[in-house]
Amino acid sequence: MEVDKMDENDWRYHGEGNKSLVVSHVQLSKVLRLLKYPAEDSENPPQTTEQAFRQIQNIVDFSSNVMSNLLGEKFIHSGEVVKLPLEFVRQLSIKVQHQRPAWRCDKVMDIYSGCALCLPNLTSPSLQQPSRPPPLCVEIKPKCGFLPSAKHISRDVKTKVCRFCMHQHYKVANGRWKRRSLYCPLDLFSGSRQRMHFAIRQLIEEPQNNFKIFKGGQCIYSSKEGGGGGSEDSPDLNSLLYHLRPYFLYGNNRINSHVNGKAVLNDFIQVLVNALLNGSGGGGGGGVVTERRREGRSFCDASLFNKERSRHGSQGLPSDSVLFRILQTQMLDTLNIEGLYPLYRRVEQHLQDFPKERSRLQVDGPYNEAFLERLQKCPTEDDGSVDFAVARVHQYRVAMTAKDCSIMVALVPSSEEEDDDEVLSGQRCLRDFFTSRPPSFSYSVSILDLDPKPFDSIPFQLQLDQKIVSCYMRTGAALPMHPGVITTSDRDDCTLLFRPV
Repeated sequence: MEVDKMDENDWRYHGEGNKSLVVSHVQLSKVLRLLKYPAEDSENPPQTTEQAFRQIQNIVDFSSNVMSNLLGEKFIHSGEVVKLPLEFVRQLSIKVQHQRPAWRCDKVMDIYSGCALCLPNLTSPSLQQPSRPPPLCVEIKPKCGFLPSAKHISRDVKTKVCRFCMHQHYKVANGRWKRRSLYCPLDLFSGSRQRMHFAIRQLIEEPQNNFKIFKGGQCIYSSKEGGGGGSEDSPDLNSLLYHLRPYFLYGNNRINSHVNGKAVLNDFIQVLVNALLNGSGGGGGGGVVTERRREGRSFCDASLFNKERSRHGSQGLPSDSVLFRILQTQMLDTLNIEGLYPLYRRVEQHLQDFPKERSRLQVDGPYNEAFLERLQKCPTEDDGSVDFAVARVHQYRVAMTAKDCSIMVALVPSSEEEDDDEVLSGQRCLRDFFTSRPPSFSYSVSILDLDPKPFDSIPFQLQLDQKIVSCYMRTGAALPMHPGVITTSDRDDCTLLFRPV
């Protein structure tokens, strides 16, 4: 990619979040992530070019020096900061404007700094072979996978119902979505194939912004979100099955392809479960960890998966899996926001008295080895110092990043005759053990959305936590049981169909 020959016609709108907009190259497996800021600042950018460059460089440093160490290098693509011609950025902004969701247009793309983050396009992996069907890529935002057990919690419901399930009630009550998602992160992080299968099925039923499927780099399945609220239309499951069937036609499926949509969906989910459980990306066989580092229940009272099976059927996660690494990093939040807030106030008061200390305490970075060492070597007991408090705040910020990250699972169809030596380095092969020409996939697992959470956002997090819990206390117990609770026939479909070869 030659920066001095950039042409906006080589790029297309890919998506955007609250803080950045992403475009992808039409031929190269590359994306550019550009900053956004409020529309009212469109003629007066809120930061200089140097500040914009430092903001993006902080994202790269935090990913490569901190999160990579905690989550595993094999899962991380930190990218690099690039300086782009300003005319290219301006033309690109004009080109993509009409493709942006209307409710996102309260913010505009940064056209003044010319700074962007260049990353691999994980939805369109470069290992695709032209003669094969295009690769599939699944994006999952797993959210927080454990219940807090901190003594600082003021309401007991937080130790029984997970944050995601409570947050769903708050989002529906405030018009963010029309329907609740029945996905529960604790089911996905359980390590139980049946619970994981059930969790992914609920993500498919109600994806919201937690689940997307791409084919050949194009999004083929997601929630139809708009106007700041969820659409009345449900995602088109028939359309998804139309896209998936060619990847899973074998044996009886090939003959009865018009009637076995459920079997196709089950096969797809099992492939995804295997990739998440064997997500080491190649090499290394970690053991299964059945006990978590800390006390606390591994099931959520709001989950609709059979409760007795949740209590007695959890196998735990393999220690080299992507879910295990994410969960352990999330568990750096040992105090919950309620226990952390007094420590935040200690640091905040210290900075008011000694503002120059902000640099020494690395409140805004740099995110280097010293930052990582500070949070890893934090003592267990509070000695009353500001250094202890800031280390715990940094731990919480890192945990929040892990709670808000995305997992990308790329599935590339392989031919039956390919053996393990032909599977690309860093990939693993998923193959079922039916006798009639089983489908197989090379796959890769990556983690993205690893931006550092701002130090100054902690008061907002406390307020949001209080609002979510209060809303759930008002509405949660009053809602009827959903008919999607797992049944005996569904359990029969959860048997393992695929295994790594």
